[in-house]
Amino acid sequence: MFTRQIPPMIRLLVQMILPAILVTFVACNAPPVPLDDIVIEKTFTPERCDRMVKSGDFVRYHYIGMFPDGKKFDSSYDRGTTYNVFVGRKQLIAGMDKALVGMCVNERWMIKIPPQLAYGKDGYGDIIPPDSILHFDVLMLDIWNTEDKVQIKTYHKPESCVRTVQVSDYVRYHYNGTLLNGTLFDSSHTRLRTYDTYVGIGWLIAGMDQGLLGMCLGEKRIITMPPFLGYGENGDGSDIPGQASLVFDVILLDLHNPKDEITVEVQSLPDHCPRKSEVGDFVRYHYNGSLLDGTFFDSSYSRNRTYDTYIGKGYVIAGMDQGLLGVCVGERRRIVIPPHLAYGEEGTGTKIPGSAVLVFDVHIIDFHNPSDIVEITSVKPEKCIYNAKRGDFVKYHYNATLMDGTYIGSTQTFGKTYDVVLGAGQVVIGMEQGLIGMCVGEKRRLVIPPHLGYGERGVDGEVPGSAVLVFDVELVDLEEGLPEGYMFVWNSDVTPNLFSEMDKNKDAQVDTTEFSDYILQQVKEGKGRLAPGFDPQRIIQNMYDNQDRNKDGQITEDEFKLKADEAASHDEL
Repeated sequence: MFTRQIPPMIRLLVQMILPAILVTFVACNAPPVPLDDIVIEKTFTPERCDRMVKSGDFVRYHYIGMFPDGKKFDSSYDRGTTYNVFVGRKQLIAGMDKALVGMCVNERWMIKIPPQLAYGKDGYGDIIPPDSILHFDVLMLDIWNTEDKVQIKTYHKPESCVRTVQVSDYVRYHYNGTLLNGTLFDSSHTRLRTYDTYVGIGWLIAGMDQGLLGMCLGEKRIITMPPFLGYGENGDGSDIPGQASLVFDVILLDLHNPKDEITVEVQSLPDHCPRKSEVGDFVRYHYNGSLLDGTFFDSSYSRNRTYDTYIGKGYVIAGMDQGLLGVCVGERRRIVIPPHLAYGEEGTGTKIPGSAVLVFDVHIIDFHNPSDIVEITSVKPEKCIYNAKRGDFVKYHYNATLMDGTYIGSTQTFGKTYDVVLGAGQVVIGMEQGLIGMCVGEKRRLVIPPHLGYGERGVDGEVPGSAVLVFDVELVDLEEGLPEGYMFVWNSDVTPNLFSEMDKNKDAQVDTTEFSDYILQQVKEGKGRLAPGFDPQRIIQNMYDNQDRNKDGQITEDEFKLKADEAASHDEL
């Protein structure tokens, strides 16, 4: 057999590498190098470290206990619970007591402890042999001290803070609740409902009772509390472990006290306020409704219609009944109403939550009382010869508005006077009342309540229901009317040959043409008068129909005479 010769260079490399391989093999199987003190390897350090473990602190942490070869001998993870203990009180092996000092929450360390600082020469039963070096992979979850108090960090405060939370106040707030390591255990946001409670009377855990005091509406703060001010040694039995520090990120949305009354902030007043609202008045107003945190829930503006109601009679929530008293037309005010004077603990079930404080920004459009009469302000001319009365035919100009100045109409738009007969029902009752007694040239302002105007229905597209009307009126001309109930009167004695004078064709009967021509002729000659402001032909036809007793379209002398004897028919001859 032939053997191959190894080249000198290869033989040299083998001689160099083989001793190194042997050294490495020996080192890997060698016993651990003895430690003089603990060794800490920081495997994870959080960006922020608000607090480090000090001697005397209570800590909660997870750990895995291993020998140097990686073999596990214990683990808190396997038991499903953290290890909870005071540091520096000899409740731990000396090396762990020493090693945990300086750790931050969420920090992770590999801690190597020599036997003299662990279980020494005796070991620990069958689990840890004598003179064992121990490695602990530790994750710090919680740190607190028996001297701790509630910690408050405000990270948002509103510019204006009119009121702060006091003992016995009722509050509505949202929160996120976490453990000290950031683990979320509860949130009102996920339930889409605020947490509502009294403060300072034991309805909350002690730390929250303290942490909410002094908050402003809209304030955001982080409230951190030790377990003895939270859920203590036992936790809550589900998501909060025993001995856990708690962190609540809170925003305060609502605040009131059961003793609160409404608050009214007058935002603007009209220059002139001749009258203020009283119990029993009917008010028309616009409003925007919001919760105390600004959340919108309703508006009359969005419906393009005022809210109309009696006040002081229980037609609206009690707080609004109070808040609308003493207002002026045109006034703007903010009314803040506590829930016990609004929708109470139940709310409305949709937009207004239970126990919510309500804020109404109100603009008063008008108000009146059912007992109101027409309000008349007059500027008379120097000479006033004749005052208008029922039956007179009047001609006038007007400008019409609502109480808030909203334009309704004006005779200027059609360039002529508005002409009516007073007492004939040709205008609203309030206008008739306001025109009675006027002189030609007189100017009046008439304020007409709705029950003397257009009532609850108003005029579609022009006058809202239950609106008070304001008319600026100037009387331009008038024609005196006939006595009440008359449509035609003689200015002189009636001729005894009245029938024969009407019967132009001498056929012993008077037709409508003969009758009409004769009456118009008498009016023309000034011997008789028709009621002004009405259609003459309609008056004459009505007179004729009343004389035609048998309704045959002709008036005979017998009918004429018979009718002439009946003095009660004023529009007859």
